[in-house]
Amino acid sequence: PEGRRGAPEVTMEASLETLQELCRKENLRCKSIGITNRSLKNYEVEYLCDYKVEEGTEYYLVKWKGWPESSNTWEPQKNLKCPLLLQNFLSDKNEYLSRVREGKALKVRNHVKALNPVVADYIVKKAKQRIALQRWKEELNRKKNHKAMILVENTVDLEGPPLDFYYINEYKPAPGINVINGITTGCECTDCPAEKCCPKEAGFILAYNKQKKLKIQPGLPIYECNSFCRCGPDCPNRIVQKGTPYSLCIFRTNNGRGWGVKTLQKIKTNSFVMEYVGEVITSEEAERRGQLYDNQGNTYLFDLDYDSDEFTVDAARYGNVSHFVNHSCDPNLQVFNVFIDNLDLRLPRIALFSTRTIKAGEELTFDYQMKGSIDLTSESADGLSPSRKRIRTVCKCGAVCCRGYLN
Repeated sequence: PEGRRGAPEVTMEASLETLQELCRKENLRCKSIGITNRSLKNYEVEYLCDYKVEEGTEYYLVKWKGWPESSNTWEPQKNLKCPLLLQNFLSDKNEYLSRVREGKALKVRNHVKALNPVVADYIVKKAKQRIALQRWKEELNRKKNHKAMILVENTVDLEGPPLDFYYINEYKPAPGINVINGITTGCECTDCPAEKCCPKEAGFILAYNKQKKLKIQPGLPIYECNSFCRCGPDCPNRIVQKGTPYSLCIFRTNNGRGWGVKTLQKIKTNSFVMEYVGEVITSEEAERRGQLYDNQGNTYLFDLDYDSDEFTVDAARYGNVSHFVNHSCDPNLQVFNVFIDNLDLRLPRIALFSTRTIKAGEELTFDYQMKGSIDLTSESADGLSPSRKRIRTVCKCGAVCCRGYLN
């Protein structure tokens, strides 16, 4: 929606369950979110909060979906028809106890066996995290424009979705920057590549082989067919523009590197994996933001320096899955500059291709010291630009050839 003149645009989002809770709390009906006279008293278990044994009967404290926490009730286990939620409850309890290695989960209070309050508190936090991550996963998959799935996983800590991150599929240019430079011509090929296909017109060779795998060396540009070309969507020179073909998982790392990304499918050598997107800003603005990010201990700046150093991609607030890809001194991804509907050499698109076969379940990484890359996670607080030089940041990639520092 448009904000007031001169005022910033503000978007507010609330989950369906949150809105239902507010309606039920105030005894309001709202047909558009499913709160009617008939459904006002509907009860569905959202998660289990606590446990006790009283007079030989096992009870669970139930948080009802779409109801405020003040409506939580103790229910005997025999009445609960939610095996997955019971499994989650027991799993979270055992996980907590195995970590703290404390004695028993139950304590006797007034002849009632009750769950240790500290354990119950952890279980509730874990349940809320699970719901938040599920909602985030659903949001990411609604906003993506490719067919492959995005999963989210955290089995390490209680960290939830990032609070100030917005998923985008393509560059978000700052005012005054044009990432579509009005290209009006394309190749006339009906079976690319032909004599005058896009790469040859630009003075380069076709980047892909017949298997649609990369065949050029790092440093060389990729020129794909564009929206004005005669060739169709199955053209072998349309790879990056189709988006990632692999289902990926954003997961919490267990060695202090924050979030990371792993593939859920096998990826062959020289395959396109994902594009790096974010806000496109001037280098001057990047210097200003870099100083602010330094104070926060994070930055996600990536210099577009294929031809010049006028522009930078900032993926701190706006980005895609690549926002979460970690650094490695022995990476399995390589950066390439790509030109499709914009032939401005100052504004290439950034694509990440596999450097070797990557197994399903393996983490995806690239070298932040590759030409043009600077500071892509909160753990990488140092950049390559002399004007941003700061305390050296220890590298946690664990590679045999680790350089010891990210910068």
